[in-house]
Amino acid sequence: MANYEPKNILITGAAGFIASHVANRLIRNYPDYKIVVLDKLDYCSNLKNLNPSKSSPNFKFVKGDIGSADLVNYLLITESIDTIMHFAAQTHVDNSFGNSFEFTKNNIYGTHVLLEACKVTGQIRRFIHVSTDEVYGETEEDAVVGNHEASQLLPTNPYSATKAGAEMLVMAYGRSYGLPVITTRGNNVYGPNQFPEKLIPKFILLAMRGQVLPIHGDGSNVRSYLYCEDVAEAFEVILHKGEVGHVYNIGTKKERRVIDVAKDMCKLFNMDPDSSIKFVENRPFNDQRYFLDDEKLKSLGWSERTLWEEGLKKTIEWYTSNPNWWGDVSGALLPHPRMLMMPGGVDRHVDGPENSEFDSADVAINTSQIGVQMPNSKASGVSAKKPALKFLIYGKTGWIGGLLGKLCEKQQIQYEYGRGRLEDRSQLLVDIQTIKPTHVFNAAGVTGRPNVDWCESHKTETIRTNVSGTLNLADVCREHGLLMINFATGCIFEYDAKHPEGSGIGFKEEDTPNFMGSFYSKTKAMVEELLKEYDNVCTLRVRMPISSDLNNPRNFITKIARYDKVVNIPNSMTILDELLPISIEMAKRNLRGIWNYTNPGVVSHNEILEMYKKYINPEFKWQNFTLEEQAKVIVAARSNNELDASKLKKEFPELLSIKESLIKYVFEPNKKQ
Repeated sequence: MANYEPKNILITGAAGFIASHVANRLIRNYPDYKIVVLDKLDYCSNLKNLNPSKSSPNFKFVKGDIGSADLVNYLLITESIDTIMHFAAQTHVDNSFGNSFEFTKNNIYGTHVLLEACKVTGQIRRFIHVSTDEVYGETEEDAVVGNHEASQLLPTNPYSATKAGAEMLVMAYGRSYGLPVITTRGNNVYGPNQFPEKLIPKFILLAMRGQVLPIHGDGSNVRSYLYCEDVAEAFEVILHKGEVGHVYNIGTKKERRVIDVAKDMCKLFNMDPDSSIKFVENRPFNDQRYFLDDEKLKSLGWSERTLWEEGLKKTIEWYTSNPNWWGDVSGALLPHPRMLMMPGGVDRHVDGPENSEFDSADVAINTSQIGVQMPNSKASGVSAKKPALKFLIYGKTGWIGGLLGKLCEKQQIQYEYGRGRLEDRSQLLVDIQTIKPTHVFNAAGVTGRPNVDWCESHKTETIRTNVSGTLNLADVCREHGLLMINFATGCIFEYDAKHPEGSGIGFKEEDTPNFMGSFYSKTKAMVEELLKEYDNVCTLRVRMPISSDLNNPRNFITKIARYDKVVNIPNSMTILDELLPISIEMAKRNLRGIWNYTNPGVVSHNEILEMYKKYINPEFKWQNFTLEEQAKVIVAARSNNELDASKLKKEFPELLSIKESLIKYVFEPNKKQ
């Protein structure tokens, strides 16, 4: 069966925990998909959960309730929605014992509204309904086979009963009206961004405060836990490969008693479990065990990737780095929370209401044809206009940074130069909070004065900017959900046996740097490796940059034209006149990862100087010398290599080869008549 390819996806509840990870993943991995998030921002939702996506052009947030039929119909029509991933729900079992009617309203009625809107508009090609393993009820303690997708539903608490009821509606609309429905039932999920009413984040925050960990009953209850990114991947697989009319369990066979989870937490926080764990009154009914058969989903190609120990450490690191993410959560940390609205739970904004990418849909919409009247965008607050770009650029006094500013002016893109020093985190925070950029460009760095030899005798200064400063900026950008375009270098490779000179075999983005001949290159290779841990960074490997400004002393052509002697060796190079506009387009496309940022192919020093002689100065002469002779007059070795630019060429097919680009952008415009 061919994979399903959506175009416009509505994700409900995606300011919440699981759905935010799914939304961020789809927005990051599929820039051609438009993702519209609908969330009413209840107590367990937070717009900051969507920070990684807020500057993406294929993302739109609408504040509103799935219980509003007019709003749902309006969104399906105006956004041309063809796919719904329905996560929005009240999910905390403790709350359902005290506020069960709210669960019926949100989980059953809200789902019914969505289904009816799908029926009325007739345009939905997939409706993925997110349910829970709790609809199966309690699994027998000695069972060796988990509940499979055809197992009987036997919910035991108000929460799971409402989820089972919603499933019945989904199934009925699939059979009665032919809606293309898919249902998922998942085990417990944990990871960053989860509201701390749930067990693991509650334990983490309590342990951080040095407080006891409360356990319902005797702690013998068994649960299975999946890390959030594994679950997000599962939904990615089900979206593309899931069959209409089917149910898929998202689970793991690795089970843990609640008491063992608490003990693992104590171990990681160096706490004494005997004095740090407290047994409290049990729930009115607390299922002893949930156990799923996950073979059906595995047959689609999904598997659990994150080990418990690894996922738990990642989660603890996130909460210790973001202790105030949810504001005042004292009510959620009680052994038995009984509230649906907790302190700080309403209208959480990222940077305030001025963020135009976060639209508000809390408006009255009257119905007419097809059940909806299209409201005026100004009256409704629903804007079809994309957020205006605003770039924050570091490296004002540098060559590339200065050219970026001029490009922004030419393209009428708002921009400001950063005032803070990269190594000073507080200054970077001030820049981001005052400028409120959509993207950050880092063109700052130490290359040496007048060349990389300077770095050999100024190593701490080089580290401070090239390593510490760059990582500092990447980390601050990640905290604020900002993409950072980082101008790096390709001078971290040298020709070797697998990539011999003249072979046409270039180093690819995934290859490990093999050139450490200069301290400058060492720092750049080091920081590139560390930046792989940041999913908000786009690293551009620049090589021997060239521009049409032949008077600029930093221009590679200007440099070699002034040398008495030059080596003659082919290299990959970067024509800034062609490639800098591409960096802006890469920001617009929200591209990430490492990119060989050069024109395809190689050109030698002699070939460049031959062009220089032909187009600029017919009287020009030069002499060559060998690499060995060059080594006698320089302090640090120089990198010579070919980078494989096929990845960039595939993304930008119009990209010219190095020799074509040299003629078009550099020599033809400067040609002497």
